[in-house]
Amino acid sequence: MPLWKCTICGLIYEATEPPEKCPKCGAPKEKFIKLTEEEERLITRSRLTNYLHMKAHTLLQELLEIAEKGIADNLDPGCHKIFMEEREFALITIQKIKAELEAHLKKGKWG
Repeated sequence: MPLWKCTICGLIYEATEPPEKCPKCGAPKEKFIKLTEEEERLITRSRLTNYLHMKAHTLLQELLEIAEKGIADNLDPGCHKIFMEEREFALITIQKIKAELEAHLKKGKWG
């Protein structure tokens, strides 16, 4: 099915025809452009990876919360050290995911 892009807000719409008005910003049908086959391929191909990155981000946020609770509990030096390492890993990996998704946006791999 063809992909259409609102030139006002960037919404990607999947249908045989663009909508009468943009569901996000209300722009009229005339403000939609049909994406090229290459643009469609990039978006379609990247959907799984983008979803997986977002899912990993959610799990890392949970790990960060767990690590913070473990650090606050401070049972013993060994546990504290592990929770500090988990916290650092989660923080760094979250930032990597954000950077990668930003790169996907800039390359048109989102929609």
